[in-house]
Amino acid sequence: MKLIQQNRTKAQMIGVALVAAVGLGGCATYKEDFARIDSRLDSLDTRVQGAAQSAESANQSATQANQRLDQMERRVQQLETAPRRTPRG
Repeated sequence: MKLIQQNRTKAQMIGVALVAAVGLGGCATYKEDFARIDSRLDSLDTRVQGAAQSAESANQSATQANQRLDQMERRVQQLETAPRRTPRG
């Protein structure tokens, strides 16, 4: 979530800077500029949220894989330290 907040803040700062650069040259273009900026910010926000969800999913999968590896490692260590069985016959 921190990444989303950082990107949203950056996008808002860029939007404010663009509006300041354009100035108040005309009400019609001013509204159009805001509409374009808002649309772009919405698009960026959607992409950032999607990336955050993908990262969270990958993190959960990696955690599960690490848990399975830990279980396998414990079993291998048990087998390696177990006393050797002598063959019958």
